[in-house]
Amino acid sequence: MPRRPPVTRLQSTVLPGGLTVVTATQPHRASVALGIWVGTGGRHEPAPLNGISHFIEHLLFKGTQRRTAAGISQAIEGLGGYLNAFTDEEHTCFYARAQAHHLPRLLDVLTDMFLHSDLAPAEIAKERDVIKEEVSMYLDQPAEHVHDLLNAAQFPNHPLGRPVIGTPASLDHLQRAHFQRYLRRRYVAGATVIAAAGAVDHADLVRQVRRHSRGFRPGKRVGFEPMTHAATRPVLIHRRRTVEQTALCLGVRTCSRHDSRRFALRLLNAILGENMSSRLFQVIREEHGLTYNIQSGLTLWEDCGDWVVSAGLDHSQLQRTLKLVVRELGRIRERAPSAGELRRARDFVIGQMELSLESTENQMMTLGEQWLAYGRLMSPSATSDRLGAVTAAEIRAVAQEFFRPERLTLALVGPNTKPDPLEAILRSV
Repeated sequence: MPRRPPVTRLQSTVLPGGLTVVTATQPHRASVALGIWVGTGGRHEPAPLNGISHFIEHLLFKGTQRRTAAGISQAIEGLGGYLNAFTDEEHTCFYARAQAHHLPRLLDVLTDMFLHSDLAPAEIAKERDVIKEEVSMYLDQPAEHVHDLLNAAQFPNHPLGRPVIGTPASLDHLQRAHFQRYLRRRYVAGATVIAAAGAVDHADLVRQVRRHSRGFRPGKRVGFEPMTHAATRPVLIHRRRTVEQTALCLGVRTCSRHDSRRFALRLLNAILGENMSSRLFQVIREEHGLTYNIQSGLTLWEDCGDWVVSAGLDHSQLQRTLKLVVRELGRIRERAPSAGELRRARDFVIGQMELSLESTENQMMTLGEQWLAYGRLMSPSATSDRLGAVTAAEIRAVAQEFFRPERLTLALVGPNTKPDPLEAILRSV
């Protein structure tokens, strides 16, 4: 008989004040991944403070009362571990991974960074220049820049339309007092989750966290500006640049992560563009040879979402490629996927999820995201069951709901082009 995989135990504890500990215990693992998550990101920022969440992410690595910047990295890497962080639209996460018996050190270093950053003026000045270089790096990469253009066009005059990293002007505006106030208001117990996965004992981690919990400021998670914009026609944004390829992003505004249609959308994404078996890859690369790579991705936020197709291609093939993409959107609107295609998509999505959870780091990421997004932990089997219940008719229904001209935004970075033919193609969906 085949061996059954070891059971992962999911547990959560909310401490007085709202600080939360969530764990995925995997006794068979040799490592542990630990993250401190805070429910604040790019969409929580008013326009003058654009980029402050990401800037703070950088600054917390620059030294505390107990450790220098080098001391922070050496404290983890000297154990053979790994330390990193990221900021997105709704979250910021600081995380580390090492052998399981080093968990107390990981917690000590991460809480020290999180609670006791010096925010030294000299470090702020240096890191401002570092982040400006990061901005320039992305601007020099059309495949990255086009995504920022897409967001700006899909979510105009809204935090979701601004780059998480900020702009040179907004970065110059940010001063030490801004960081101090933002940390006091946003980095509070009620907005913070400590997530761990691997060879971790939940009760033991809770005891360790309690010893640090007095340092977390009291307070609740702060809200954000809701997304209410709804276009009435397709939107086209084009940044003219002399480059070898045109970078293309076609965005479709969808639903929030709380919408039951999200499961059908995940399978729709797999059918259309998530892998080499998908329709877009097979048609546009394999049949017509128009691009080296074309792919799609689904992002769901608290109150909205988007599905995005991205590709790089010869400028002379832009209209032809866009017509083929739109044709595939129309095909799945008109006819539900076959039983075999649905089965392959479901097996791919579930298989990728299960493979990713073999990593303690990915397990920890899932825990933090789930708690901040839903306030609860969901087992992989429950998610698999929801995906397994999706029908071909439901996939066609979400295509009919979302693949409509007024929901489309096309962003381009490349040579000059006439907009009218492209807008006509978008209106043909």
